[in-house]
Amino acid sequence: MTMKLNNHSAAYDTAKANYANAIKNEASTPEQVETAWTEMQDALVNSLTTQITNQVLSNNMDNAVLASRGVNVLTSEEKKFFNAVVTSGGFSDEDILPKTTVNRVFEELQNDYPLLAAIGIQDLGAVTRYIDSDPTKAYAWGNLFEGIAGQIATAFSDKEVGQLKLTAFAAIPNDMLELGPEWVERYVRELLKESYSTGMEYGLVNGRGATQKEPIGLTKDVATNGAVTDKTSSGTLTFAPSQFGEIVAGELHNVVAALSVDAKNKIVKVAGKVVMVVNPTDAISVQFRNTIQTANGQWVTSLPYNIQVVESDQIPSKKALFFVKGRYTARLAGGVKVKKFEQTLAIEDATLYTLKQFANGEPKDNKAALLYDLDIDFTPPVVEPEETP
Repeated sequence: MTMKLNNHSAAYDTAKANYANAIKNEASTPEQVETAWTEMQDALVNSLTTQITNQVLSNNMDNAVLASRGVNVLTSEEKKFFNAVVTSGGFSDEDILPKTTVNRVFEELQNDYPLLAAIGIQDLGAVTRYIDSDPTKAYAWGNLFEGIAGQIATAFSDKEVGQLKLTAFAAIPNDMLELGPEWVERYVRELLKESYSTGMEYGLVNGRGATQKEPIGLTKDVATNGAVTDKTSSGTLTFAPSQFGEIVAGELHNVVAALSVDAKNKIVKVAGKVVMVVNPTDAISVQFRNTIQTANGQWVTSLPYNIQVVESDQIPSKKALFFVKGRYTARLAGGVKVKKFEQTLAIEDATLYTLKQFANGEPKDNKAALLYDLDIDFTPPVVEPEETP
């Protein structure tokens, strides 16, 4: 079984929730957001340091045994890089993390965070430019021997992932360097994963666009003049019980039907690609309304039309976000660059670094995702007493 450093302290869980609330609250001042972020990072440093230190003390064994328990055995490139970090007493300005380390961060993000996996983040590695294509234009009929280059050219465009940077702050305790390169690498990966997951979920769900130096989130619409605004509700879902489930099926039919055409009224294939995102509390409510007990006593939860339900604390209470896989573009690029951050830390005896990577995200159009209100009633049905003869 793969060992994970995810047994975080209650202090970190609380600080992470406070930060999520701060960035979602438009009334929060920049100082409040910065304070919440700093408190979350300090709590994460303490949590990871405690976990890693405990594991080092209890797992002093050779690489073969460590590998069998899920601890990474570094590649030669990683070993050389992190040995240099340990030897020099920290990272140097403009260091670039080994590609294999960044790849593992990317894989763990996809595995551990269902929303990020459903969105389908693409890692372009060191490349920052890419060719985008419109599948509705990437073909052409014509007479034999006629030129089609002009027709095909309209289907492709040259784009760049370089407008925005996703920055994580890595506060590395100086004592961590004494534990060796394997644990420094592990510590940096966990910091990246936790910081990126929080930042990316916010940006890809609630990002306010380039004017705010953020992606365009799934909950936003883009006007013809480029202005980014909050989506308005497309309707209300009750998930009300009915004898044959026709209410739930009907409500979700309307959602899927609305997603099956794009902003230009062109057909979109959505079968098996629709994702419903709700916050953890509302996820329980949705599960409650869509769970039945089979004849053999098993409880089964399912939604019609193969809709996938994922949780995110970036979704407001009583709201449900639906999107179609492949209709939102999210990309990381350029590698992760490390730079020492010359500031005093709240946590003592540590050095702060910034870990920066190009990142961006935007929907294909305003119909890539739709927002709905939730009105799930938990009032138990009234059972009339049986009349006594």
